[in-house]
Amino acid sequence: MHKIENYIGGEMVTPASGEYFDNIEPATGEAYSLIPDSDGRDVNLATDAAKLAFPAWSATPPEERFAILMRLVSLIERDLEPLALAESKDNGKPVSLARSVDIPRAAANFRFYATAAMHLANESHETFGIGGVHAINYTLRQPVGVAGCISPWNLPLYLFTWKIAPAIAAGCTVVAKPSEVTPMTAHLLSKLCIEAGLPPGVLNIVHGTGPKVGSAIVAHKDIKAISFTGGTATGEEIARVAAPMFKKLSLELGGKNPNIIFADCNYDEMLATTVRSSFSNQGEICLCGSRIFVERPHYDQFKRDFVERVSSLKVGDPNDPATDVGAIVSKQHFEKILSYVDLAKTEGGRILTGGSIASVSSSVPSVVPTATTENTDADTEIIVRKLNGYFIEPTVIEGLAHDCRTNQEEIFGPVVTIMPFDTEEEVIAHANSVRYGLAATLWTENLSRAHRISSKLESGIVWVNCWMLRDLRTPFGGVKDSGIGREGGFEALKFFTEEKNVCVRM
Repeated sequence: MHKIENYIGGEMVTPASGEYFDNIEPATGEAYSLIPDSDGRDVNLATDAAKLAFPAWSATPPEERFAILMRLVSLIERDLEPLALAESKDNGKPVSLARSVDIPRAAANFRFYATAAMHLANESHETFGIGGVHAINYTLRQPVGVAGCISPWNLPLYLFTWKIAPAIAAGCTVVAKPSEVTPMTAHLLSKLCIEAGLPPGVLNIVHGTGPKVGSAIVAHKDIKAISFTGGTATGEEIARVAAPMFKKLSLELGGKNPNIIFADCNYDEMLATTVRSSFSNQGEICLCGSRIFVERPHYDQFKRDFVERVSSLKVGDPNDPATDVGAIVSKQHFEKILSYVDLAKTEGGRILTGGSIASVSSSVPSVVPTATTENTDADTEIIVRKLNGYFIEPTVIEGLAHDCRTNQEEIFGPVVTIMPFDTEEEVIAHANSVRYGLAATLWTENLSRAHRISSKLESGIVWVNCWMLRDLRTPFGGVKDSGIGREGGFEALKFFTEEKNVCVRM
């Protein structure tokens, strides 16, 4: 069975422990590769390599960083298909989604920040003090040093590169940990970094569990900044450890996002988008709208049409082009989602569609990654697989109070609730009643209402008459328990730098 390797100091290396654990394919429930069981020793090696590389990399002109990162962009685009296949096999998502969204976005992340680093400007101010003193104050932005980047399993390469790209472009060196649930595309990225000529130690990737690797990264005294995307409970622990060490922190955490639908919306566009915003990537996107509020005059029609659309979604083999909903990422998460469906029933919820384990009886002959050679273009073979993995029917629930546990806690799966509302004040209060504040979606053709409600929603992102329409120049992040700090645009580049004011008397 293929063994994934760590990427430290520009080389592929085995873990210090010599131990590995299984990497499970969600669609089959079977192990198909081995993940390094790394620990603090590997993090120390990676941090030493990053420290050694930092002086030269931080002094490398942005134009030279741009050239290296753009070579990496070209390699990701060249290997779009094997990377998409690997992402689907590792995560359970449809190959079509990985091919059209995840891998192109990974390339876009590097392209954007390679360019943005050349346009990051510093400020200067002409200053006049008491007694005619004349000075120039200017600001230097200098890379913070070694940065720790920890990414989740739901959009593996997409979000891994979302952190790595700005850190490297800003002149930092990185110790990164991909999720141990979905490590394969990070492993393949390591090989592409070598091929692109990224200097040794600029990026170091350590595979392993959160308690062994993630905790060691957060606690390491020489890692000056932590960028983390994941669960709120883990974010709380990271903050507890990092705050006394005065590390810079960017935490993108959980969400329980409202989708607010007014009767004056463009109905057909809303309906199609709401199906997508509810169940894309099996609902395993922090931006999915899991609480759907519908103005009462439209509620019965929406319920009928929405349930009909959701019931027709195909749950199946991620490699089948006709599949809409793939496999849940892991057995543990599969069981968590089903437990919330049971909870909803005890809280008085009515299952309108779904709510059960999906029966996926057969697979299709597919080209799948084997990851057995150095050339990713050759890492495929045609096989027919048995699907005994983790599939759940897309689930729609009604009849729940807005403040019950099902409507307050993050499920992160193909489960949504629908509720009617009567007034703006009511729906705003219900939308804001959760501990989270990551994203919201609002459907209305009333421009004044759109601005009015957007300003009152406790959310880092509000999409009006759309969903997941992202501009990489804009800040991304949440409020309340959905995190601190912002990613995206120049916000991310600035996060990985320290500001220094220089005052020169004329």
